[in-house]
Amino acid sequence: MAGRLDVVKAGTVQVNFVCQKCCQPLKLDQSFKSLDATLITELSAPLTSSNTSDGTLLDLITASPVGVSGGSDAQASKKYIPPMRLVSQSDSNNDFTLLGDSQAGNMENLSHQLKVTSNLFDIMSGHSEVDHPLCEECTDSLLDQLDQQLKVTEDECKAYRDFLEELGTGGEKVDEEALDKDLDQLRAEAKALGQQLESIEVENSHIQEELKKEKKEAQRLDKEEEKYYKEYNEYKRQLLEYEDAQKSVDNQLRYAEAQLDKLKKTNVFNATFHIWHSGHFGTINNFRLGRLPSVPVEWNEINAAWGQTVLLLHSLANKMNLTFQRYRLVPYGNHSFLESLSDKSKELPLYGSGGFRFFWDSKFDQAMAAFLDCLQQFKEEVEKGDTGFCLPYKMHNGKVEDSSTGVSYSIKIQFNSEEQWTKALKFMLTNLKWGLAWVSSQFTNK
Repeated sequence: MAGRLDVVKAGTVQVNFVCQKCCQPLKLDQSFKSLDATLITELSAPLTSSNTSDGTLLDLITASPVGVSGGSDAQASKKYIPPMRLVSQSDSNNDFTLLGDSQAGNMENLSHQLKVTSNLFDIMSGHSEVDHPLCEECTDSLLDQLDQQLKVTEDECKAYRDFLEELGTGGEKVDEEALDKDLDQLRAEAKALGQQLESIEVENSHIQEELKKEKKEAQRLDKEEEKYYKEYNEYKRQLLEYEDAQKSVDNQLRYAEAQLDKLKKTNVFNATFHIWHSGHFGTINNFRLGRLPSVPVEWNEINAAWGQTVLLLHSLANKMNLTFQRYRLVPYGNHSFLESLSDKSKELPLYGSGGFRFFWDSKFDQAMAAFLDCLQQFKEEVEKGDTGFCLPYKMHNGKVEDSSTGVSYSIKIQFNSEEQWTKALKFMLTNLKWGLAWVSSQFTNK
Protein backbone atom coordinates (compact mmCIF):
# COMPACT_ATOMS: atom_id res chain seq x y z
CA MET A 1 0.00 0.00 0.00
CA ALA A 2 1.30 3.45 -0.88
CA GLY A 3 2.96 5.31 2.00
CA ARG A 4 1.05 8.42 3.07
CA LEU A 5 1.61 11.10 5.69
CA ASP A 6 -1.16 13.33 7.08
CA VAL A 7 -0.13 16.56 8.80
CA VAL A 8 -2.48 18.96 10.56
CA LYS A 9 -1.24 22.56 10.70
CA ALA A 10 -3.16 25.77 11.52
CA GLY A 11 -6.61 24.27 10.93
CA THR A 12 -5.77 22.83 7.49
CA VAL A 13 -5.00 19.31 6.32
CA GLN A 14 -1.95 18.55 4.20
CA VAL A 15 -1.63 15.07 2.68
CA ASN A 16 1.78 13.91 1.36
CA PHE A 17 3.10 10.66 -0.03
CA VAL A 18 6.63 9.47 0.74
CA CYS A 19 9.12 7.68 -1.48
CA GLN A 20 9.14 3.96 -0.77
CA LYS A 21 12.94 3.81 -1.12
CA CYS A 22 14.45 6.93 0.45
CA CYS A 23 11.36 7.85 2.58
CA GLN A 24 11.40 11.48 1.45
CA PRO A 25 8.07 13.35 1.15
CA LEU A 26 6.68 13.61 -2.41
CA LYS A 27 4.78 16.39 -4.10
CA LEU A 28 2.28 14.86 -6.56
CA ASP A 29 1.63 16.31 -9.95
CA GLN A 30 -1.74 17.99 -10.60
CA SER A 31 -2.58 15.33 -13.22
CA PHE A 32 -3.10 12.75 -10.46
CA LYS A 33 -6.18 14.70 -9.34
CA SER A 34 -8.04 14.27 -12.65
CA LEU A 35 -7.82 10.59 -13.57
CA ASP A 36 -10.87 9.25 -15.33
CA ALA A 37 -12.14 5.71 -15.37
CA THR A 38 -11.00 5.03 -18.95
CA LEU A 39 -7.35 5.77 -18.16
CA ILE A 40 -7.53 3.63 -15.06
CA THR A 41 -9.00 0.77 -17.11
CA GLU A 42 -6.26 1.02 -19.69
CA LEU A 43 -3.61 0.93 -17.03
CA SER A 44 -5.00 -2.02 -15.14
CA ALA A 45 -6.58 -4.14 -17.93
CA PRO A 46 -3.46 -6.10 -19.10
CA LEU A 47 -2.46 -7.08 -15.57
CA THR A 48 -5.82 -7.93 -13.99
CA SER A 49 -6.82 -11.52 -13.54
CA SER A 50 -9.84 -13.10 -15.21
CA ASN A 51 -11.66 -13.23 -11.92
CA THR A 52 -11.59 -9.44 -11.57
CA SER A 53 -13.75 -7.40 -13.98
CA ASP A 54 -13.09 -3.84 -15.14
CA GLY A 55 -16.25 -2.70 -13.47
CA THR A 56 -15.03 -3.95 -10.16
CA LEU A 57 -11.72 -2.09 -10.55
CA LEU A 58 -13.52 1.06 -11.59
CA ASP A 59 -15.81 0.69 -8.60
CA LEU A 60 -12.73 0.47 -6.39
CA ILE A 61 -11.24 3.59 -7.93
CA THR A 62 -14.36 5.77 -8.22
CA ALA A 63 -16.18 4.59 -5.12
CA SER A 64 -16.71 6.99 -2.32
CA PRO A 65 -14.87 6.43 0.95
CA VAL A 66 -18.03 5.18 2.56
CA GLY A 67 -18.53 2.38 0.00
CA VAL A 68 -14.95 1.03 0.02
CA SER A 69 -14.61 -2.43 1.59
CA GLY A 70 -11.57 -4.07 3.06
CA GLY A 71 -11.77 -7.11 0.75
CA SER A 72 -11.60 -5.11 -2.48
CA ASP A 73 -8.69 -3.11 -1.10
CA ALA A 74 -6.84 -6.32 -0.29
CA GLN A 75 -7.26 -7.59 -3.88
CA ALA A 76 -5.89 -4.39 -5.40
CA SER A 77 -2.88 -4.17 -2.99
CA LYS A 78 -0.19 -6.81 -3.50
CA LYS A 79 2.43 -5.42 -1.14
CA TYR A 80 2.24 -3.96 2.32
CA ILE A 81 4.23 -0.77 2.89
CA PRO A 82 4.50 0.27 6.53
CA PRO A 83 3.52 3.86 7.31
CA MET A 84 6.34 6.34 7.80
CA ARG A 85 6.78 8.34 11.01
CA LEU A 86 8.01 11.87 10.70
CA VAL A 87 8.20 14.31 13.58
CA SER A 88 6.64 17.66 12.82
CA GLN A 89 6.74 20.87 14.79
CA SER A 90 3.55 19.80 16.57
CA ASP A 91 5.34 16.56 17.73
CA SER A 92 2.69 14.29 16.18
CA ASN A 93 3.47 10.53 16.40
CA ASN A 94 0.25 9.17 14.85
CA ASP A 95 -0.22 8.07 11.26
CA PHE A 96 -3.81 9.37 11.21
CA THR A 97 -5.34 12.56 12.58
CA LEU A 98 -8.94 12.92 13.69
CA LEU A 99 -10.41 16.02 12.05
CA GLY A 100 -13.28 18.18 13.31
CA ASP A 101 -16.84 18.14 11.98
CA SER A 102 -16.39 21.58 10.37
CA GLN A 103 -14.16 20.05 7.70
CA ALA A 104 -16.24 16.91 7.02
CA GLY A 105 -17.36 18.02 3.53
CA ASN A 106 -13.84 18.81 2.37
CA MET A 107 -12.48 15.60 3.87
CA GLU A 108 -14.90 13.45 1.88
CA ASN A 109 -13.64 14.91 -1.40
CA LEU A 110 -10.00 14.67 -0.26
CA SER A 111 -10.43 11.08 0.88
CA HIS A 112 -11.86 10.14 -2.50
CA GLN A 113 -8.88 11.65 -4.31
CA LEU A 114 -6.44 9.93 -1.97
CA LYS A 115 -8.19 6.62 -2.49
CA VAL A 116 -7.91 6.93 -6.23
CA THR A 117 -4.23 7.87 -6.01
CA SER A 118 -3.46 5.05 -3.61
CA ASN A 119 -5.15 2.52 -5.87
CA LEU A 120 -3.17 3.84 -8.80
CA PHE A 121 0.11 3.40 -6.93
CA ASP A 122 -0.95 -0.10 -5.89
CA ILE A 123 -1.57 -1.02 -9.52
CA MET A 124 1.84 0.32 -10.48
CA SER A 125 3.47 -1.63 -7.63
CA GLY A 126 1.72 -4.78 -8.81
CA HIS A 127 3.35 -4.54 -12.26
CA SER A 128 6.87 -5.02 -10.88
CA GLU A 129 8.82 -5.80 -7.76
CA VAL A 130 9.30 -2.10 -7.08
CA ASP A 131 6.97 -0.40 -4.60
CA HIS A 132 5.48 2.96 -5.58
CA PRO A 133 5.48 5.88 -5.28
CA LEU A 134 9.14 6.80 -5.94
CA CYS A 135 10.84 10.14 -6.02
CA GLU A 136 12.55 11.47 -9.13
CA GLU A 137 16.07 10.58 -7.98
CA CYS A 138 15.15 7.03 -6.95
CA THR A 139 13.28 6.61 -10.25
CA ASP A 140 16.33 7.75 -12.23
CA SER A 141 18.52 5.31 -10.28
CA LEU A 142 16.03 2.52 -10.91
CA LEU A 143 15.92 3.36 -14.62
CA ASP A 144 19.72 3.27 -14.79
CA GLN A 145 19.73 -0.20 -13.27
CA LEU A 146 17.05 -1.38 -15.64
CA ASP A 147 19.02 0.06 -18.58
CA GLN A 148 22.09 -1.89 -17.49
CA GLN A 149 20.08 -5.11 -17.21
CA LEU A 150 18.53 -4.42 -20.59
CA LYS A 151 21.94 -3.87 -22.17
CA VAL A 152 23.26 -7.14 -20.72
CA THR A 153 20.20 -9.00 -21.94
CA GLU A 154 20.52 -7.49 -25.43
CA ASP A 155 24.19 -8.49 -25.56
CA GLU A 156 23.27 -12.07 -24.65
CA CYS A 157 20.53 -12.14 -27.28
CA LYS A 158 22.95 -10.84 -29.89
CA ALA A 159 25.50 -13.52 -28.94
CA TYR A 160 22.85 -16.24 -29.23
CA ARG A 161 21.65 -14.82 -32.54
CA ASP A 162 25.18 -14.78 -33.97
CA PHE A 163 25.77 -18.34 -32.84
CA LEU A 164 22.52 -19.50 -34.50
CA GLU A 165 23.45 -17.76 -37.75
CA GLU A 166 26.88 -19.37 -37.67
CA LEU A 167 25.33 -22.78 -37.19
CA GLY A 168 22.79 -22.22 -39.94
CA THR A 169 25.01 -20.73 -42.64
CA GLY A 170 28.70 -21.23 -42.08
CA GLY A 171 30.86 -23.96 -40.49
CA GLU A 172 32.15 -27.31 -41.71
CA LYS A 173 30.03 -30.33 -42.27
CA VAL A 174 29.85 -32.55 -39.27
CA ASP A 175 30.85 -36.19 -39.79
CA GLU A 176 28.25 -37.95 -37.72
CA GLU A 177 29.71 -41.41 -38.34
CA ALA A 178 33.09 -40.30 -36.99
CA LEU A 179 31.35 -38.70 -34.04
CA ASP A 180 29.45 -41.95 -33.42
CA LYS A 181 32.68 -43.91 -33.58
CA ASP A 182 34.28 -41.48 -31.19
CA LEU A 183 31.26 -41.75 -28.94
CA ASP A 184 31.41 -45.58 -29.01
CA GLN A 185 35.11 -45.45 -28.34
CA LEU A 186 34.57 -43.07 -25.44
CA ARG A 187 31.83 -45.32 -24.07
CA ALA A 188 34.16 -48.36 -24.33
CA GLU A 189 36.88 -46.39 -22.60
CA ALA A 190 34.41 -45.29 -19.96
CA LYS A 191 33.35 -48.91 -19.44
CA ALA A 192 36.98 -50.03 -19.19
CA LEU A 193 37.73 -47.20 -16.81
CA GLY A 194 34.66 -48.16 -14.80
CA GLN A 195 35.90 -51.75 -14.51
CA GLN A 196 39.35 -50.49 -13.68
CA LEU A 197 37.80 -48.21 -11.06
CA GLU A 198 35.93 -51.16 -9.55
CA SER A 199 39.15 -53.21 -9.37
CA ILE A 200 40.94 -50.24 -7.88
CA GLU A 201 38.17 -49.81 -5.30
CA VAL A 202 38.41 -53.52 -4.41
CA GLU A 203 42.17 -53.18 -4.15
CA ASN A 204 41.68 -50.00 -2.11
CA SER A 205 39.40 -51.85 0.29
CA HIS A 206 42.06 -54.57 0.68
CA ILE A 207 44.67 -51.90 1.22
CA GLN A 208 42.47 -50.22 3.84
CA GLU A 209 42.13 -53.53 5.67
CA GLU A 210 45.87 -54.07 5.50
CA LEU A 211 46.33 -50.50 6.68
CA LYS A 212 44.11 -51.14 9.70
CA LYS A 213 46.11 -54.26 10.49
CA GLU A 214 49.36 -52.37 10.13
CA LYS A 215 48.03 -49.59 12.36
CA LYS A 216 47.15 -52.15 15.03
CA GLU A 217 50.58 -53.69 14.65
CA ALA A 218 52.14 -50.22 14.85
CA GLN A 219 50.20 -49.52 18.04
CA ARG A 220 51.37 -52.81 19.50
CA LEU A 221 54.96 -52.03 18.52
CA ASP A 222 54.64 -48.55 20.03
CA LYS A 223 53.49 -50.07 23.30
CA GLU A 224 56.35 -52.57 23.23
CA GLU A 225 58.77 -49.77 22.40
CA GLU A 226 57.44 -47.69 25.28
CA LYS A 227 57.78 -50.70 27.60
CA TYR A 228 61.28 -51.34 26.28
CA TYR A 229 62.37 -47.76 26.88
CA LYS A 230 60.90 -47.82 30.39
CA GLU A 231 62.88 -50.98 31.17
CA TYR A 232 65.93 -49.50 29.47
CA ASN A 233 65.68 -46.31 31.52
CA GLU A 234 65.26 -48.34 34.69
CA TYR A 235 68.33 -50.45 33.90
CA LYS A 236 70.20 -47.30 32.93
CA ARG A 237 69.29 -45.73 36.27
CA GLN A 238 70.46 -48.83 38.13
CA LEU A 239 73.66 -48.86 36.10
CA LEU A 240 74.31 -45.23 36.97
CA GLU A 241 73.69 -45.99 40.63
CA TYR A 242 76.09 -48.95 40.45
CA GLU A 243 78.67 -46.82 38.67
CA ASP A 244 78.31 -44.14 41.34
CA ALA A 245 78.66 -46.77 44.04
CA GLN A 246 81.69 -48.23 42.23
CA LYS A 247 83.26 -44.79 41.93
CA SER A 248 82.57 -44.17 45.60
CA VAL A 249 84.20 -47.49 46.53
CA ASP A 250 87.16 -46.71 44.26
CA ASN A 251 87.55 -43.29 45.87
CA GLN A 252 87.36 -44.85 49.32
CA LEU A 253 89.89 -47.47 48.29
CA ARG A 254 92.26 -44.86 46.92
CA TYR A 255 91.84 -42.81 50.08
CA ALA A 256 92.46 -45.87 52.25
CA GLU A 257 95.54 -46.78 50.18
CA ALA A 258 96.82 -43.23 50.50
CA GLN A 259 96.25 -43.32 54.25
CA LEU A 260 97.92 -46.72 54.41
CA ASP A 261 100.95 -45.46 52.49
CA LYS A 262 101.05 -42.45 54.74
CA LEU A 263 100.84 -44.66 57.82
CA LYS A 264 103.52 -46.96 56.43
CA LYS A 265 105.80 -44.00 55.99
CA THR A 266 104.91 -42.64 59.38
CA ASN A 267 107.20 -43.52 62.28
CA VAL A 268 104.96 -44.47 65.14
CA PHE A 269 107.65 -43.66 67.71
CA ASN A 270 108.26 -40.19 66.28
CA ALA A 271 104.52 -39.57 66.06
CA THR A 272 103.89 -40.86 69.58
CA PHE A 273 106.90 -39.52 71.40
CA HIS A 274 108.02 -36.05 70.51
CA ILE A 275 111.25 -35.12 72.33
CA TRP A 276 112.34 -31.52 72.10
CA HIS A 277 113.48 -28.69 74.37
CA SER A 278 111.95 -25.56 75.83
CA GLY A 279 114.66 -23.22 77.05
CA HIS A 280 116.71 -25.03 79.75
CA PHE A 281 114.18 -27.88 79.91
CA GLY A 282 114.05 -31.02 77.92
CA THR A 283 110.46 -31.90 76.90
CA ILE A 284 108.68 -35.05 75.85
CA ASN A 285 105.24 -34.58 74.35
CA ASN A 286 105.35 -30.97 75.61
CA PHE A 287 105.86 -32.08 79.23
CA ARG A 288 108.86 -30.39 80.87
CA LEU A 289 111.24 -32.63 82.78
CA GLY A 290 113.01 -30.72 85.59
CA ARG A 291 112.54 -27.47 87.47
CA LEU A 292 114.44 -24.25 88.17
CA PRO A 293 114.22 -21.69 90.96
CA SER A 294 112.98 -19.13 88.43
CA VAL A 295 110.62 -21.63 86.80
CA PRO A 296 109.03 -23.87 89.42
CA VAL A 297 107.48 -26.58 87.24
CA GLU A 298 104.58 -28.40 88.85
CA TRP A 299 105.27 -31.94 89.98
CA ASN A 300 102.25 -33.23 88.12
CA GLU A 301 103.92 -32.16 84.85
CA ILE A 302 107.27 -33.69 85.94
CA ASN A 303 105.55 -36.98 86.86
CA ALA A 304 103.72 -37.04 83.50
CA ALA A 305 107.02 -36.44 81.67
CA TRP A 306 108.63 -39.36 83.54
CA GLY A 307 105.64 -41.56 82.63
CA GLN A 308 106.11 -40.79 78.90
CA THR A 309 109.88 -41.40 79.22
CA VAL A 310 109.38 -44.82 80.83
CA LEU A 311 106.82 -45.78 78.18
CA LEU A 312 109.21 -44.80 75.37
CA LEU A 313 112.14 -46.82 76.70
CA HIS A 314 109.87 -49.76 77.41
CA SER A 315 108.53 -49.64 73.83
CA LEU A 316 112.03 -49.43 72.31
CA ALA A 317 113.17 -52.42 74.37
CA ASN A 318 110.15 -54.48 73.22
CA LYS A 319 110.90 -53.53 69.61
CA MET A 320 114.45 -54.88 70.01
CA ASN A 321 113.36 -57.84 72.11
CA LEU A 322 115.57 -56.49 74.88
CA THR A 323 115.11 -57.69 78.45
CA PHE A 324 116.66 -55.45 81.04
CA GLN A 325 118.77 -56.83 83.82
CA ARG A 326 118.30 -55.88 87.46
CA TYR A 327 115.14 -53.82 86.79
CA ARG A 328 111.83 -54.04 84.98
CA LEU A 329 110.12 -50.90 83.62
CA VAL A 330 106.45 -50.53 84.53
CA PRO A 331 104.85 -47.61 82.57
CA TYR A 332 101.88 -46.39 84.62
CA GLY A 333 101.19 -42.83 83.49
CA ASN A 334 102.23 -40.19 86.02
CA HIS A 335 102.74 -42.97 88.61
CA SER A 336 105.17 -45.10 86.64
CA PHE A 337 107.83 -47.07 88.55
CA LEU A 338 110.62 -49.61 88.25
CA GLU A 339 110.55 -53.06 89.79
CA SER A 340 113.71 -54.60 91.18
CA LEU A 341 114.34 -58.07 89.79
CA SER A 342 116.35 -59.11 92.86
CA ASP A 343 113.58 -58.05 95.19
CA LYS A 344 110.26 -57.94 93.40
CA SER A 345 108.53 -56.48 96.40
CA LYS A 346 110.70 -53.43 96.06
CA GLU A 347 109.24 -50.71 93.82
CA LEU A 348 111.15 -47.62 92.79
CA PRO A 349 108.65 -44.83 92.01
CA LEU A 350 109.42 -42.37 89.22
CA TYR A 351 107.13 -39.68 90.58
CA GLY A 352 107.45 -37.24 93.42
CA SER A 353 105.67 -34.50 95.33
CA GLY A 354 106.60 -31.62 97.60
CA GLY A 355 109.62 -29.31 97.58
CA PHE A 356 113.09 -29.80 96.31
CA ARG A 357 115.43 -28.79 99.10
CA PHE A 358 113.82 -30.98 101.69
CA PHE A 359 112.97 -33.92 99.44
CA TRP A 360 114.60 -36.77 101.38
CA ASP A 361 112.84 -39.71 99.67
CA SER A 362 115.78 -41.78 98.43
CA LYS A 363 113.51 -44.15 96.42
CA PHE A 364 112.85 -41.45 93.82
CA ASP A 365 116.61 -40.94 93.38
CA GLN A 366 117.14 -44.70 93.17
CA ALA A 367 114.38 -44.97 90.55
CA MET A 368 116.00 -42.26 88.40
CA ALA A 369 119.43 -43.91 88.71
CA ALA A 370 117.88 -47.31 87.85
CA PHE A 371 116.22 -45.78 84.76
CA LEU A 372 119.58 -44.38 83.66
CA ASP A 373 121.04 -47.89 84.12
CA CYS A 374 118.32 -49.33 81.85
CA LEU A 375 119.11 -46.67 79.24
CA GLN A 376 122.80 -47.68 79.43
CA GLN A 377 121.80 -51.33 78.81
CA PHE A 378 119.81 -50.21 75.80
CA LYS A 379 122.89 -48.37 74.48
CA GLU A 380 125.09 -51.42 74.94
CA GLU A 381 122.54 -53.62 73.15
CA VAL A 382 122.45 -51.25 70.20
CA GLU A 383 126.22 -51.13 70.00
CA LYS A 384 126.32 -54.91 69.69
CA GLY A 385 124.56 -54.71 66.35
CA ASP A 386 125.94 -51.37 65.23
CA THR A 387 129.48 -50.57 66.33
CA GLY A 388 129.18 -47.09 64.88
CA PHE A 389 126.32 -46.15 67.16
CA CYS A 390 127.27 -43.65 69.84
CA LEU A 391 125.18 -41.51 72.15
CA PRO A 392 126.10 -37.82 72.55
CA TYR A 393 126.32 -38.08 76.35
CA LYS A 394 128.02 -40.76 78.42
CA MET A 395 126.15 -42.37 81.32
CA HIS A 396 127.64 -44.13 84.37
CA ASN A 397 126.73 -44.52 88.06
CA GLY A 398 123.66 -42.30 87.87
CA LYS A 399 125.47 -39.44 86.16
CA VAL A 400 125.43 -37.96 82.69
CA GLU A 401 128.69 -36.55 81.32
CA ASP A 402 128.88 -33.66 78.86
CA SER A 403 131.46 -34.79 76.27
CA SER A 404 132.32 -31.26 75.20
CA THR A 405 133.26 -30.05 78.71
CA GLY A 406 133.84 -33.35 80.55
CA VAL A 407 131.51 -32.21 83.38
CA SER A 408 129.18 -34.84 84.84
CA TYR A 409 125.73 -34.05 86.13
CA SER A 410 123.94 -36.23 88.67
CA ILE A 411 120.42 -37.34 87.89
CA LYS A 412 119.61 -37.53 91.64
CA ILE A 413 118.00 -34.74 93.64
CA GLN A 414 119.81 -35.19 96.96
CA PHE A 415 122.94 -33.11 97.36
CA ASN A 416 122.28 -31.55 93.94
CA SER A 417 121.06 -28.22 92.59
CA GLU A 418 117.93 -27.76 90.50
CA GLU A 419 120.00 -26.42 87.59
CA GLN A 420 122.29 -29.45 87.43
CA TRP A 421 119.42 -31.90 87.91
CA THR A 422 117.43 -30.24 85.13
CA LYS A 423 120.51 -30.32 82.83
CA ALA A 424 121.13 -34.03 83.58
CA LEU A 425 117.51 -34.80 82.69
CA LYS A 426 117.85 -32.80 79.45
CA PHE A 427 120.98 -34.78 78.45
CA MET A 428 119.22 -38.04 79.32
CA LEU A 429 116.25 -37.12 77.03
CA THR A 430 118.71 -36.24 74.26
CA ASN A 431 120.32 -39.71 74.48
CA LEU A 432 116.84 -41.26 74.45
CA LYS A 433 115.97 -39.29 71.32
CA TRP A 434 119.05 -40.64 69.56
CA GLY A 435 118.07 -44.16 70.50
CA LEU A 436 114.56 -43.49 69.16
CA ALA A 437 115.99 -42.29 65.84
CA TRP A 438 118.19 -45.40 65.51
CA VAL A 439 115.30 -47.80 66.21
CA SER A 440 113.07 -45.94 63.73
CA SER A 441 115.72 -46.23 61.00
CA GLN A 442 116.32 -49.94 61.66
CA PHE A 443 112.72 -51.13 61.99
CA THR A 444 110.88 -48.94 59.47
CA ASN A 445 109.96 -51.84 57.17
CA LYS A 446 109.26 -54.33 59.93
